[in-house]
Amino acid sequence: MQSKEIEIINQLGLHARAAAKFVGAAGRFDCSIKVGRTVDSLVDGKSIMSVMMLAASKGTKLQLITDGTDEQEAIDAIVELVENYFGEGK
Repeated sequence: MQSKEIEIINQLGLHARAAAKFVGAAGRFDCSIKVGRTVDSLVDGKSIMSVMMLAASKGTKLQLITDGTDEQEAIDAIVELVENYFGEGK
């Protein structure tokens, strides 16, 4: 199991398009991907509705947890997506 805290840094936060990109990236991996504001409030990172319900605006810190065969690759890909502002610029 891998765990990392990520901060949403893009201006619009984890809005519909960014959430879709997050879920699309998560869906490429076989491992379990959970995300949430706290470890107790984790949701399925492969579910668009669950990710959108996080209502994560700019500056929100989220816990990202992966578990499975490709867990490190998954966490690296999602962290890169977030750090690249979901491909939307700042």
